[in-house]
Amino acid sequence: VRGEMAAWARAVRGLLLDVSGVLYDSGGDGGVPIAGSVEAVRRIKASGLKLRFCTNETQATREKFVKKLQGMGFDISVTEVTAPAPAACRILKERSLRPHLLVHDALVPEFAEIDKANPNCVVIGDAAENFTYANLNEAFRVLIGMEKPVLISLGRGRYYKETDGLKLDVGAYMKALEYACDVQAEVVGKPAKMFFESALAEMGVPPQQAIMIGDDIVNDVGGAQRCGMRALQVRTGKYRPCDENHPHVKPDAYVNNLAEAVDIILQQL
Repeated sequence: VRGEMAAWARAVRGLLLDVSGVLYDSGGDGGVPIAGSVEAVRRIKASGLKLRFCTNETQATREKFVKKLQGMGFDISVTEVTAPAPAACRILKERSLRPHLLVHDALVPEFAEIDKANPNCVVIGDAAENFTYANLNEAFRVLIGMEKPVLISLGRGRYYKETDGLKLDVGAYMKALEYACDVQAEVVGKPAKMFFESALAEMGVPPQQAIMIGDDIVNDVGGAQRCGMRALQVRTGKYRPCDENHPHVKPDAYVNNLAEAVDIILQQL
């Protein structure tokens, strides 16, 4: 396998890593690092490859999220993280949009600079326990009351893996609002092209010299490939064996985990 796998490692200058399910599995206890991933990140950095952490994480500010990962031993800083909330804030400012927020309480500080009075759009993130009927209904009412409803979603994942099992993600609730309001959400996290392109721009690496490594076959792998990148599927996180028969997305390779991917890539350098 290694011989044919090596094809995707040629000419690589930058790596984009998904975080949840690749570096660690989240959980109420803070979560646990996936075996070998702390060391793998250290080896990537030592190799001189460019690196971005690309996350759809919207249950915490980047600062909090990064602190948690540093506590697990990861060499990671806020400036290396591409995340949906800051991207959404840029869009809100550019378009003079005032959001009604349906997000996790811990994410609200990311929107501190944004005018939220008299909202003319809805921003939805992974609100977890905040996804009550009352809160969804309130967001619905803001949208349905608009002539041209604007719904911005910080990702479109279906589910993710925590230490105690799979959890519904923002995409399921985004779809509910889309259906109720007959509106199409604008997605600012993965798999949006703009999200991957800004990560590549931050690294200064063209897509054909970058590899995305993720556990989400549609949003990580499919999204990156649509941008002209190669993409690897890890068999950790939310990966399920049925992903290997996905009707539309064929990863450039399957690897058991991040550590194995890094082994193969660094052998090619």
